Amino acid sequence: MNESVRRTLPWILLAVIALALALAGPIHLPPGYHHFADTRTLFGVPNAVDVLSNVAFVFAGFFGVAAAARLPATPARIWWRVFALAVLAVSVGSAWYHLAPDDARLVWDRLPIALVCAAALAAVLAERFDFNASGARAVGALLAFAAVASVWVIPLLGGDLRPYLLLQLAVLVVIPVLNWARRAPRAEQLAFASASLCYVFAKLVEVADVRVFEASGGTISGHSLKHLLSALACGAVVYVLRRRVPAPAKSVSVLRIAKISLLVLGCGALAVILHEGHLR
Repeated sequence: MNESVRRTLPWILLAVIALALALAGPIHLPPGYHHFADTRTLFGVPNAVDVLSNVAFVFAGFFGVAAAARLPATPARIWWRVFALAVLAVSVGSAWYHLAPDDARLVWDRLPIALVCAAALAAVLAERFDFNASGARAVGALLAFAAVASVWVIPLLGGDLRPYLLLQLAVLVVIPVLNWARRAPRAEQLAFASASLCYVFAKLVEVADVRVFEASGGTISGHSLKHLLSALACGAVVYVLRRRVPAPAKSVSVLRIAKISLLVLGCGALAVILHEGHLR
């Protein structure tokens, strides 16, 4: 393939995705979205499996924070740290939503997911285009702002999900193709492609929530499986970060990482609780 075509392909695909979403018209949540298949209460926790399956994000985020703390000092490092912290925040936002699913709580589910996407895209762009520190901060800040805006603008658009979907599709498509176009190490290309495939499968089983629950004999629903597959996608990215740790690398205190993780989880829980109190 011609080198110039190879390097412009990610942006051609992004333009095609944006155009397709524009032509599709408003995209809304399906009716009854908040009524999930698995409503079992376990240990006093309502919708327990949908809630507790978010623990997978705690593990992915914890190891991500540890790996990001040991990365070499590059302009992209700050956004890999944001990525790992946002993965931790996903566990709080999603668990809070699934305790009592409704439109108000869904915001807290979407916000950290959007930030995970923005941080990963910012980090990869900084690496593949050799941004300096100020350039990486500027691009990342713009993407983070766009991520938050893509969630907060949904009610203003009458529930239209297209800005939020565009961000997710950009990450799923642009990152793997960009890594291929810019000739990233083979292992990283495969890891990021695997992450995208895991997330695609996660979205498919989410749509098949009831059918997966019935097929499993009531063991696990499609939405709970979506959480596990999404966390696995994050884990594939964490694998990339762990491969980059120089050997011998500086040691990182497990206790320090645990404190950072607990702080993020605690702040996330406090934020959603305060917001819930404000709504009441």
